[in-house]
Amino acid sequence: MIRTLVESAFQTGCLSVESEGLLHQVLATKSYQSADLADIAALYDAVRTGAIKREAPSNLVMKFPMRDRKS
Repeated sequence: MIRTLVESAFQTGCLSVESEGLLHQVLATKSYQSADLADIAALYDAVRTGAIKREAPSNLVMKFPMRDRKS
């Protein structure tokens, strides 16, 4: 499921509110594989750099429960 959500965001250039919510649910319930973390990291970086836009209001912060990422 994570791969599908991430691929969709890269194809459309936008992370929808629904997809972001699903990602948060999957991560919160720890229903992911370790291999999924690379996809999530790529998505996080793309959103952080502006390559993918978030549909959610900009005052919300996209957070993923993963190791600290240094720029």
